[in-house]
Amino acid sequence: MKEKNIILQANNIEKYFYDPVKFQVLRRLSFTSYQGEFLTLVGKSGSGKSTLLYCLSTMDTDYSGEIFIDGVKTNNLKSDQLANLRNHSIGFVFQFHYLLPEFSCLKNVMIPAMKLGKYNLKEIEERAYQKLEILGLKDQALKPASKLSGGQQQRVSIARALINDPKIIMCDEPTGNLDTKNTQIVFDIFKQLTQQGNQTIIAVTHDVDFAKRSDRTIELTDGEITATTKNFEVLL
Repeated sequence: MKEKNIILQANNIEKYFYDPVKFQVLRRLSFTSYQGEFLTLVGKSGSGKSTLLYCLSTMDTDYSGEIFIDGVKTNNLKSDQLANLRNHSIGFVFQFHYLLPEFSCLKNVMIPAMKLGKYNLKEIEERAYQKLEILGLKDQALKPASKLSGGQQQRVSIARALINDPKIIMCDEPTGNLDTKNTQIVFDIFKQLTQQGNQTIIAVTHDVDFAKRSDRTIELTDGEITATTKNFEVLL
């Protein structure tokens, strides 16, 4: 199989916390992620995995080292340029869905595309319906988000992350609040996105089984990469 394109490159990432005392949380981390890869980051609480994800996502810029997203070096970009990069290239899924409860599912999904400003309102609505259909929620589009189950709300948040067709979807404990059935649904959706949509998933997780079924797992201990496991032969 032909080697996949590099979508994200991290070089010698170091980060410190300073409150209440100076503490190094990331220690010269370097790794590469590929287009169409399902990559999981694992480690005990305090290992630095969520901190690393926020650096990779450009939401945290207080670190040393280099991060390239789709060939673009992010370190020297201004805040508006970083926001534009995120809107175009990165979708976000968190442990808590962060939906606006009084808004319909459809309107929640539409919000990132409205911020992007690339499509008119009719096009955004059509795209939102398409993403909800992929997630099996088109029939719930006009319901207030507060009326959905926890698993459905998390799927709406994934549809929202997909609305701008990002090349990378970054997830922080995306199944942390889900039962076994809904965890499997989310996992299957992520696999479909990587295999059919050629999108990249980078997910922080405590779920060992979830991680083992991803394409590759990077384990962090005390801010360092201590193991990398290729779970399937997908990169050669």
